[in-house]
Amino acid sequence: MHQAELTLDPAFKVAPVRRRTFGTFVEHLGRCVYTGIHEPDHPSADDDGFRRDVLDLTRELGVSTVRYPGGNFVSGYRWEDGIGPVAERPRRLDLAWHSTETNEVGVDEFVRWCRKAGVEPMMALNLGTRGIAEALDLLEYCNHPSGTTLSDLRVANGSKEPHGIRMWCLGNEMDGRWQTGHKTAREYGRLAAETARAMRTMDRNLELVACGSSGSGMPTFGAWEATVLEETYDVVDFISCHAYYEEKDGDLGSFLACSTDMEYFISSVVATADHVGARLKSSKRIDISFDEWNVWYLSRFHGAEPPTDWPVAPPLLEDHYHLADAVAFGGLLITLLRNSDRVTAASLAQLVNVIAPIMTEPGGRAWRQTTFHPFAQASRHAAGDVLRVEPVSPSYETKEYGEVPLLHAVATHTEEGTTLFAVNRSTDAPLSLKIDTRALGGARIVEATTLTDADVYARNTADAPDRIVPRPNPDVEHDPARVLLPPVSWNVIRLA
Repeated sequence: MHQAELTLDPAFKVAPVRRRTFGTFVEHLGRCVYTGIHEPDHPSADDDGFRRDVLDLTRELGVSTVRYPGGNFVSGYRWEDGIGPVAERPRRLDLAWHSTETNEVGVDEFVRWCRKAGVEPMMALNLGTRGIAEALDLLEYCNHPSGTTLSDLRVANGSKEPHGIRMWCLGNEMDGRWQTGHKTAREYGRLAAETARAMRTMDRNLELVACGSSGSGMPTFGAWEATVLEETYDVVDFISCHAYYEEKDGDLGSFLACSTDMEYFISSVVATADHVGARLKSSKRIDISFDEWNVWYLSRFHGAEPPTDWPVAPPLLEDHYHLADAVAFGGLLITLLRNSDRVTAASLAQLVNVIAPIMTEPGGRAWRQTTFHPFAQASRHAAGDVLRVEPVSPSYETKEYGEVPLLHAVATHTEEGTTLFAVNRSTDAPLSLKIDTRALGGARIVEATTLTDADVYARNTADAPDRIVPRPNPDVEHDPARVLLPPVSWNVIRLA
């Protein structure tokens, strides 16, 4: 058995909990939209064709924002295709995912779905094959009340009130050669800056996200952020980060420590942004929108045979997550919360079917994947202020990241109580965690749950949707506060 301890103190404040940390992502990719959120013939479909079972699970998940419509898809997207009478909308080839896009769902339907789900829409712009004029047209269509051709068109299409979208992404992954309309950092930075200036002329209260690197392993990482921010620093609010992780060659120890790379990614981008700000003698601070993150077995996608046809909503990237995936996923969530002073928005990619916490059957059932539970618990219980937690923990050696602590943790605090989120990365032994609560007036553990299983590769399925769910942790002591964390586990401990 391993031994660890940590101290909880409300004076160790990092930042307020950011509700936008619990954002997700809906892209026109595979079955995320069609037979995901939208399936008019489904028994649970409402009058707008949205699956009520998926809406219920989205609310249960605790989603705050949803980024739309891509992703790689957006770099070839004509937003006008998705408005007006559905029967008259064009069908287009989607180059990003080698599919046919029917455009049955567009911006008006998406915003309508957001209102039903109780989430904030976050819109991405096509700066791959399009530019400033098309971005301004979409902004006018979405946000101007009425009295212009485009705003009146929105009203005529059934949306009398403006959509009021505040957060806009200036393109997607423009550093990647896979991106339609890929650009150099200088080319993209100039276009993003001019688009942002024009958009702010129309609406000065927008929040704008410049494209950062598609991953910390990109050859242009660091230099890309520096160049883009040199062009855009005064006209954007965020720089984006994207990161995906998977277990490679059976190296479970490194996989469970993948949040180490996310920490490096965040600290590097913060340092670069602050350096650019200092060079520009600006008092402004650029925050991070970590608007794509997840466990994704990308190697399986790259190893698949390329398609030869152009299907509508084919099953793509439908990873089925096991317990170890959920624990690594929980570690990434902890890292996002630990960096809430600079990561003020994030989007789990994606919401339904496509590397997602929610899975559906066409015409049938919907269920929660293992990764659903850490996200839902963190969204439900993280409130007030994020507290800095520095555990005293044993370490272990990993192939990818060197020496890494067995315990990864963060806490949040309100006047009503404190919640500790913790991952035990050990693959072979439980970890006895002693919690110093003296600064909390001797608060006691009132609830402790754990997500674990004897089989770290156990999954939830439509037939067994509750194989992996959070369960009460029976190994709790109150004085002093102590809890036993099983090996390979995600844990939530509430104190009051």
